[in-house]
Amino acid sequence: MPSYPQVSQLDIAGELLALLRDSTTEPRPDVQLEALTLTVAADLPVLLWGEPGIGKTAALTQLAETLDLPLTTVIASVHEPSDFSGLPIVGDNPAEQGVPMAPPDWAVRLVRAGRGLLFLDELSTAPPAVQAALLRLVLERRIGALQLPPGVRIVAAANPRASAADGWELSPPLANRFVHLQWTHDHEVVVRGLGGTWPRATLPRLDPERLAAAVEFARRAVCGLLAARPGLVHRLPSNETRRGGPWPSPRSWDMALSLVAFATAAGSSREVLSLLVRGTVGDGPGLELLASLDRMDLPDPEELLADPAGAVLPERGDLRQAVLDGVVAAVRNRPERDRWDAAWALLVRALETGAPDLVVVPANTLAALRREDWDVPAAIERLAGVVSLSRRADQVAARVAVGAKAGR
Repeated sequence: MPSYPQVSQLDIAGELLALLRDSTTEPRPDVQLEALTLTVAADLPVLLWGEPGIGKTAALTQLAETLDLPLTTVIASVHEPSDFSGLPIVGDNPAEQGVPMAPPDWAVRLVRAGRGLLFLDELSTAPPAVQAALLRLVLERRIGALQLPPGVRIVAAANPRASAADGWELSPPLANRFVHLQWTHDHEVVVRGLGGTWPRATLPRLDPERLAAAVEFARRAVCGLLAARPGLVHRLPSNETRRGGPWPSPRSWDMALSLVAFATAAGSSREVLSLLVRGTVGDGPGLELLASLDRMDLPDPEELLADPAGAVLPERGDLRQAVLDGVVAAVRNRPERDRWDAAWALLVRALETGAPDLVVVPANTLAALRREDWDVPAAIERLAGVVSLSRRADQVAARVAVGAKAGR
């Protein structure tokens, strides 16, 4: 009888493991992945913060495969400071030639490849001496006497101190060299991924025709904000935990400027832009920059007054309110009959296309600007109901407040 090779149980187990690992990817909108790929495209060091098991390492592995970059993983906490600053090698004549600092083997492999993704994992478990040695690697891309090539991108991951094994807070100099992204899980992505399909990380599509305008827009936004708020240029947090995260400095504002330019050239959403700027200069300064960007996109009041019939007003209530206030301010600065009439036409358009309460304050202010020889335009009649209703609501609220005080 012919003999057949027996298949071991480990071979069968290997087949089963291969089937479990078999998965595909699909294009799927993912704010976190887009923010990560934009930062990688901008050649800025990025640090992913997230609880253990959230998928940070898996995301970076998939990113490296998608971008066809060799992945080099370095666990920072298991290395000595000399592994990043270089190992001293004594030559034949150290008195004349000095003692060169030899780089580790993984750095040599990256230089030979000319490109790659350097993944610094478990960064929050690295002791202060190792964090200090990482400063030059993250900022200058140097390890000992070796300079990493431009094709190498640096990504790190860390767990919050409370959930990290023997965790440390990041030192302020090291933290200020990273773009910090909070990494959370999306249950729909996890469920679909466990079913065999994960979202695909792709580099952003930058519009070549928008590059120059994107740079000008980013510079105008950041410089305009810092000119008006000089206290935001450098603000080291007093809290130790916050010092280990994003905070404003000339270095981090430079990174924020680059990311605004990249996000603008890629046509990224506000959610992505919010993650990027808040992860670079912190929540407070980041939100101020976002508000400054919103105001830059507002239409010019003079253009609206010149063509009120064709005016396109923002849909967001706060932005629409800012536009209407700007129109009224423009009329106040140069009060003319035709401009006053045009402002009323704009208020009517705002009433027809948005929330009525947004026109109450601008209407009252505009009415107070009327000169004696100016006829009342017909547009005011269309707004009279809204204004009177608002006044009645204020009167009712006042009576309720008085009654409540009397009942005490």
